[in-house]
Amino acid sequence: MRKELHPKGLEVVTIALDTEGLPAAKYFIERAEPEHPALVDQKHLMDELFGVVNVPTGIWIDEHGVIVRPPEPAFPEKIGFRIPKGLEDLDPYIAGVLEETKHIRRDERYVPALRDWVEHGADSRYALSPDEVVQRSRPRPVEVGLAAAHFELGQHLWREGRRDDAIRHLREAHRLQPDNWTYKRQAWSFINPVQAPSAEFEGDWLGDVRKIGAENYYPPLEL
Repeated sequence: MRKELHPKGLEVVTIALDTEGLPAAKYFIERAEPEHPALVDQKHLMDELFGVVNVPTGIWIDEHGVIVRPPEPAFPEKIGFRIPKGLEDLDPYIAGVLEETKHIRRDERYVPALRDWVEHGADSRYALSPDEVVQRSRPRPVEVGLAAAHFELGQHLWREGRRDDAIRHLREAHRLQPDNWTYKRQAWSFINPVQAPSAEFEGDWLGDVRKIGAENYYPPLEL
């Protein structure tokens, strides 16, 4: 998309959310060979400042630095998960994860809307006014601010090797903002790379997705 739309004035900036920083994202960035800026957000500031709670999320910012669409699911035009044959030969948890990904909602209208915005700018029907952006943005009650504080403290304590204290604050972040998947997935990954059940945390990726239904993993796209 960047190659197609950059000549028309669009710049893409990709941001990976991972407290491990570049080592966690380097493999994927190198494989993609991006021509656009590819950043890593070690502190999850995208959550704290913009209200990002899951990935992939897109934010549209115009040439004046004004947000014209707040965080929302950002779906590529074509997406597919290659489910290997013989799931029975896989670890049951991984097999379950792969099975659930087939049911995650995807909306192919996102890329055409992006093209329209690049073509028509402020006149695009997908470019929102400041009031509409505020109205569509996620609410920020005190619990969300406290969740960000606990999550930041939990990350710091984990890096300092204070495992039990870190887990306590990460759990509190989950309690205060239970729909923040980036907080949960980061914490689960500290314990297990595939985010499987653990004694340290109440949830896990597969179990939590099955609770809400994979089709509800992302909210509907409002266009």
